[in-house]
Amino acid sequence: MEPPDHRLIYLDNAATAWPKPESVYRFMMDFYRSTGVNPGRSGFDLALEAGSLLDNLRRRLTRFFGGDEDTPERLCFGYNATDALNLVIQGLLGSGDHVVTTSLEHNSVIRPINHLVRDGGVEATFVPFDGGGFVDPDDIARAIRPNTALVIVNHGSNVTGAIQPIGEIGRICREKGVTFAIDTAQTAGVIPINMREMNVDAVTFTGHKCLMGSMGIGGLCVRKHVEIRQVRSGGTGVRSAYPYHLEEYPWRLEYGTPNMLGVAALWAGQDWLDGNGVDLHAREMKLTARLVDGLRAIPGVHLYCCESLDNHLPTVSMNLEGMEAGDVGTMLDVDHNVATRTGLHCAPLAHELLGTAAIHGAVRFSIGPFNTEEHIDAAVRGVAEIARWSVSRRAKSRGSTQACGGSPPPATPARAATDVSGSCRARSSAASPPARNRAAP
Repeated sequence: MEPPDHRLIYLDNAATAWPKPESVYRFMMDFYRSTGVNPGRSGFDLALEAGSLLDNLRRRLTRFFGGDEDTPERLCFGYNATDALNLVIQGLLGSGDHVVTTSLEHNSVIRPINHLVRDGGVEATFVPFDGGGFVDPDDIARAIRPNTALVIVNHGSNVTGAIQPIGEIGRICREKGVTFAIDTAQTAGVIPINMREMNVDAVTFTGHKCLMGSMGIGGLCVRKHVEIRQVRSGGTGVRSAYPYHLEEYPWRLEYGTPNMLGVAALWAGQDWLDGNGVDLHAREMKLTARLVDGLRAIPGVHLYCCESLDNHLPTVSMNLEGMEAGDVGTMLDVDHNVATRTGLHCAPLAHELLGTAAIHGAVRFSIGPFNTEEHIDAAVRGVAEIARWSVSRRAKSRGSTQACGGSPPPATPARAATDVSGSCRARSSAASPPARNRAAP
């Protein structure tokens, strides 16, 4: 599992896993050069070969997600997780329906729901998370109403890194007869998912993160007892004389020519995960613990929801006292060659609950399969140097004010790093309770 030789210390894998394994690059290019035709649209051998890869990948990913293996056509491909989430949310909710989701969600869930609330007569409840970043399944249960048509939950947060207790939530939804969907953008490929065992009705995924595929492909896997309305229409390549979009899967939720380069990448990513994925999460979490320990020792660093790394992704968010997150990220990039992600991470409700929305978010480090201890140590050294520079700058500023005869601002000495719990109020939600120990999802 040798990484390609790049000078950049890339710690933004929650945005996209990079670099990809060399085997993925090679298979993508070889397939596209030799078999890059439209699958299933024609009867010649090359088109049939392309269609075979597409169909085999449906079966392979259905097994991967623990879906219904006798209906692999319900593994439908789209552009990415955002595309798939829109299909699920718009295809399952209508006027008079209620949806339960969480304050941890990405805008790919928040915005479609908000549009349906504003324009489509849908009601929504956003359940808060506790100080460890976890949603209490009992809070989900209490939020469910007689008209609740969907519960949709982020399996793993792209801000806090917390992995939600999907099995517990799925059991509650099954008992109450409510459809349960999960967003696996951060988890698919690194955290085991079994839809049947977890009582999950629909899984949405993207290819370019832990599945080690390319950008531009994702999709959803739908259990055979769930029907999602088609909300788009267009070409399918079959039954062209029929005047309406087809009701049969996969065409019900697929539109136009599939992204065969992305299909090839996902296939090669599955091959790579088969050979390297067994200990991948444990290795990445070992590096995460090293990162957290290093950051916690730096005066002025604030860490969020990582007092414990149990049931956690290799994702850590932090801020540095007295500095904007964006400035810290820029200095890490320009001065230390470390790539992170700063801002609200497309998850504004999570930052509201953490108390970081008003200070423009946080600096996020997210570790991938090709990161090393040396990368982590370099990132920690970079943050430590920026922290020292920040303290020195504020000291000079106070000294300059005093020299000019003005009153100095109140001194704010650098504090030891703290783990900040989600204890502020987000909209109408009550203050978050302390973190609790969670069972594995």
